[in-house]
Order: sequence, then C-alpha cells, then structure tokens
Amino acid sequence: MPRFAANLSMLYNDVDFLDRFAAAARDGFKAVEYLFPYAYPSAQLAELLQQYGLQQVLFNAPPGHWDAGERGLACLPGREAEFREGIDQAVEYARALGCPRIHVMAGLVPQGADAAQVHATYVANVRHAARQAAPHGIQILLEPINGRDMPGFFLSRQDQAHALVAEIAEPNVKVQMDLYHCQIVEGDLGVKIRQYLPTGNVGHFQIAGVPERHEPDVGEINYRYLFGLLDSLGWDGWIGCEYKPARGAAPHATRDGLGWLKPWL
Repeated sequence: MPRFAANLSMLYNDVDFLDRFAAAARDGFKAVEYLFPYAYPSAQLAELLQQYGLQQVLFNAPPGHWDAGERGLACLPGREAEFREGIDQAVEYARALGCPRIHVMAGLVPQGADAAQVHATYVANVRHAARQAAPHGIQILLEPINGRDMPGFFLSRQDQAHALVAEIAEPNVKVQMDLYHCQIVEGDLGVKIRQYLPTGNVGHFQIAGVPERHEPDVGEINYRYLFGLLDSLGWDGWIGCEYKPARGAAPHATRDGLGWLKPWL
C-alpha cells in the first residue's frame, strides 16, 4: 500500500505554514515534506512533528537566492563554498528533524558557461554532499525537473539522473522520481518505473496531475494504475504529494480535493 507525504509548501495554503502540520495530520497523513525549513528553528519544527505524530521525509538544501530566481547551486562554478555551507546547514536540520533525505537542487546552467565545467562542478558538489550526509544515514537526492516549469535547469531526464548517480558513485545518492516532471519531459511512466525502481537507485517519488499540477486524479496520468505497479514492485518508501490544489488557497481547498487519497489511507 503506498504511503503518502503531504507537501506543506504546496498543500494547505489556506493556513499559515506552521499550522499545516496539524492540518495534514487531521486529514490522515503520517508524513510531510516541503521545500525549505530554514525560516524556522529546527527545534520548533521538530516539536510540531512530534506533537502531530508526523515523520519528516524530505526537504531541499539551500538553493541560493531563491527570490532572485536561483534554483540550486550544485552546478554553478565559483559557488562551491556557498554550496558547502548550505549542505552543512541542511545536514544539521535533517539530523534535528530525523529526516533521512535531502534534495540537492542542481541549479540553472549559467548562460555561456562551459558545459564540461558545469558538469564537473555538479559531480564534485554532489559527491561532497553525499560524504557529509552519509555518516548520519542521510540520502542525497537528485531530481530531474521539466524545462517548462524551470527553463535552463541542469537536470531534466531520468536517464541523465541515473547516469550521474553512477558517475558520482556514492551509495547514498539516489534519484527523486517526480512523476509530474517525468511525464512532461518523457512520459512512458510505467516503463520508466519498471526500468529504474529495481536498480535500487530511486529514493523517493512525487506526484501531481499533468498538465496543471493539480490533484493526482485530475489530468492525463492514471495514478491508480501506477500506485498498483509500485505495490507490485515492492516499493515501501514514501510518495510526496507535491501538487497545487485546484481551488488554490480557498478555505479547505486541500481537504476538499483529497477524495483521490481516501482509498489509499
């Protein structure tokens, strides 16, 4: 039976962030993920997790200047020191929150940059992150993101991500397989899952409807079939619900759209 984590950056936007833990627990979620924890003391977040019986399963490493449009530092030559500081901070938060996974965003390829240098920078940075995280039992995740939502992102395809895992060659580096992004870029989701899940290199799944990124039962993907496939292949990890409720931040928009989830709780 699939296990679902509420993405608190996208769900429950009708209430303040710190109130979303209670809302997720009330609706039956046992785990949460979100983009970034750094605006809040780790002790405060850990207390909310404990209070509501939730497990933290994923968050992102610091992405650089997010509000200025940056989407990660891993592939950016010349930003290595900042990247390493961010990894130290992310590992500290992960330990405090009992979180076993950190997504390291690849970043946008700088205009005019040398492709070989960008690639080498990414590999070296992720390898460093993996070695910092490994002693604490933490995985480092690489996520391909579609170029429609994030033009210029370094990593966009599943085969590219798995080739990088092999090149980086650290056992705690895994792929974050977001089926929303995968459908937009390459499709053939059932075949991709059958191809990559048995390798042991998939560390996390995320879902959303395509093309609008709304509830999983809205759009062109047959998630009921894919959930059954994951079950048949023995997936016992988490599936992050990283979608935007169709009713946005209207009162109870997330709860009212959870009909798709009820058969799986």
